[in-house]
Order: sequence, then structure tokens, then C-alpha cells
Amino acid sequence: MAIDIASALGIGSGINTSQLVADLVNATFQPKQSMVSDRVSTNNARISALASAKGSLNTFSTALTDLLQSSAYNGQPVSNDPSIASVSLIAGGVPKGLPAQIEVRQLARGQVLQSSTLGATSDVAGTGSLTLTVGTTSTTITLASPANTLADLAGAINAANTGVTASIVTDQSGARLVLKGETGANKAFTLTADASADAALQRFTWDGAAGGLMIGQAAQNALIRIDNVDMEYASNEVTGAIPFVRIDLNKAAPGTSVTLATDQPTTTMSDLVKEFVSAYNDLKRALNSSTAPGAGDGSAGLLSSDSGVRDMARRLAGLVSTQLSATGPYKTLADIGVRTERDGTLSLDTNRLNAVLAADPEAVTQMLNPAAKDADHPGIAGALKSVTDYVNGIDGPLAASQASYEKLRDSLAKQLDKIDQQRTDYSAQLTKTYAAMQARLAALKATQSYLEQQIKVWNGGKD
Repeated sequence: MAIDIASALGIGSGINTSQLVADLVNATFQPKQSMVSDRVSTNNARISALASAKGSLNTFSTALTDLLQSSAYNGQPVSNDPSIASVSLIAGGVPKGLPAQIEVRQLARGQVLQSSTLGATSDVAGTGSLTLTVGTTSTTITLASPANTLADLAGAINAANTGVTASIVTDQSGARLVLKGETGANKAFTLTADASADAALQRFTWDGAAGGLMIGQAAQNALIRIDNVDMEYASNEVTGAIPFVRIDLNKAAPGTSVTLATDQPTTTMSDLVKEFVSAYNDLKRALNSSTAPGAGDGSAGLLSSDSGVRDMARRLAGLVSTQLSATGPYKTLADIGVRTERDGTLSLDTNRLNAVLAADPEAVTQMLNPAAKDADHPGIAGALKSVTDYVNGIDGPLAASQASYEKLRDSLAKQLDKIDQQRTDYSAQLTKTYAAMQARLAALKATQSYLEQQIKVWNGGKD
């Protein structure tokens, strides 16, 4: 029917009714459609601008957090002779008691036993049972033919998981069983023969003083002296002598004093503050542009009326006065020379920053990047993350703004769909009306032609 009607348009009257229908439909619906389309474009631009602001804040916060996890931004313990004693930071707290003097008088060692030489690892070690005792814990090691070679004995000891490691050393003289225990005097061990052990197996015994095995090294504790206080440890990795400092004992050097101190990252912390101010200002200028009120001439920013972004900007502005540490002489960014300008960007008094870093670098480091972060000591990354988490929260201001824009987007899409349907219906109605009109005109013209012919006949063929 639509094709028939469309083909009928413009026939008979000399009027281009197809164009007339299109013009009438456009005149009726185009202004409203253009207005809604403009609102769609503006709303989409606001959604994009909001996503950009949110993404910039998240990137800033994540980058700062990741950066401060580097050891370059923490006060690191150092040793003036790492060949004797090296030190490293234990996460979760601030080293106390540094600088300190340490003397490594003796290293911790594990007991070492070795057997007499056999021809090869496949030689029979014996049959029966041995009792391996480490401290007060005893374990039975049993060999039975055919799994009773030297290699089988080493494997059985290792499988017992007592802390004693068995290996076979092969050289030009043959194969020997070597047993090594963990460091510390309390990890000394014995290997004694049970009643079932044959003579061959008894070659692999040690009762703490004598036996078929030979002692190569006795178990002993590490002996150190820190600030003239004697200490003894079962391991060469000392974690309890100085809070939050691990000391690795690398060489015994009786009579030699090694200095342990803290190296504060003065230069990197100065660079950090400068980089923070620069990154903050980049973000703030972008926010200023997107929220500019304008002068009623269309120059307003896309997010000028967005309360969520304004809330975000207000909270970011509060970072300068936010308490980053509840202790120490410096608690806020303002205390170390950061201030807010009239446009909301930050500036840095480098003279003030250099002065506080020279006066107490540890206090500045612990304020900006606390070793033990908590609600009272969030540091600069924690304070920024708090702002980020709030504005991005499920009930936060940016979520509310996004929900509002998405709701408007859906509403405008429905309006456009409705206008399209109304255009289609109105066009069909006009087409039908003009098709009927053309049909009537065609009938009238046919009648006119008939009458003209009859009149001509009546007049004897004369016009």
C-alpha cells in the first residue's frame, strides 16, 4: 500500500507532494529533534569529562602509592662494612636505636659430619635402623635390601625432614656421605645405631663424641656485641637485636666495630614533594577548566554545574592541611612549605622544604611515607587514597553524578525514539491524505476531459 501511495504522489496535480510531505514533517519535528540531539551530545561530553576526571585522580593516587613502595622513599638502615654485617629494613615500623656499633665475634654454624670413603654411591651402606636425634627430637632411619646403598641412605635421611641435609661428595678418592645440620648449638645432632643395624651400617654413626662418622664442624651460635651488650643467636640472620632492622652476619671479626645507621632519602623526598605539587597542579588545572562557570556566553566548562566534581575538588584542596602524621614536628604539607594559591593550585617554598629536610630528615620521611601506616599516620599516599576512595565510592559524589548523566542519557534516547516514531506516523498520515487528494484530482481531470469532448461534439466538432 505504501509503495502504491508513494507512486501516486505528484501525479495529476503537478504538485511535488513527496517533497511537500518531507518539508512538513521536518518543519514539525526537526527543531525538537535537533534540541534533543544537542542535549545528547552535551550529556555524552559530560560523561566523557567525568570519566576523564575520575581516571586522572585514580592514576595520580595509584602512581603515588606505587612510587612510595620503593625503598628509595624510605629511611634505610646502612652498614659501613657490609662484608662483616649488612642490614636491611623490616617492614611495619621505624628502626629504633640507630646508630649503633656491632662487633661480630663468632658466626653461627651448623654441625657437619662426613663418612669414610666408599667406592661409589651404589655401594651397600648396610641394613637395619639408625636413630637420628636433633635436639630432643628423634627419627628412625631404616635401610633394607635392595634399597640399602649409600644413595639410599642419603635419600632416607633427607626424606625424614629433620633439618639435617645429606649429600654425597664424589672425588678421586671415592664417595662420601656428608651430613649438615641447621645453624645454632641447639641444632646439634647424633646418629646412633639401633640393635638391628649391621656392622656396615654402624659406619654411619656419631654419638656426639665419637663414632664411625668424623666431625668436620661443630654446631655453634652467633656471638655479637651491640653497643657493648653481648647477644647470642642461633642464626646469622638477626631480627631481634634492633627493632625493624634485619642484620645479616657475614664474617666474624673479633675486635672490629661496625657502625649501623639510617640513611634518610633527603634528595628523593625533596623530589617527591616537587613531583606531587606538579602532578596535583596538572589535575587541578584540568578540573578548573571543566568546572569554569563561564559568563553566560557558552564558555562554561562541561562540568560547571556538577556537584560531584566540585566536591572532589574541595576534598583535594584539603590535602595541604590534612594531618599526615599524628606525631613528630611536621604533620601537614603546609608544615614543610606547600601552600594553596588563589586558583587552587599548589606552590612550594623550596627554602622551607630544604630547611626541614636538613633539620630532621627522618621526621619528614615518616610524615610523608610512614614505615607503619595507620589511621593516625596515613602519609601523603594514604591521604590521597582516602580522597580517591571517598569520591569513587558506591555512594560517593562521582557515582551520583555518573548515575544522573546515565539516567538523562536513557531518557533522551527514549525521547529520540518517540520523535522518530512520531515522524514516521505523521509522514504516513500526510502521504495517505495527499494520495487521496491526488486520486480525487485525477478523477476530476478525467471528468473534465470527458465533458470537454462532449461539448466539442455538441458544437459540431468546433472548439
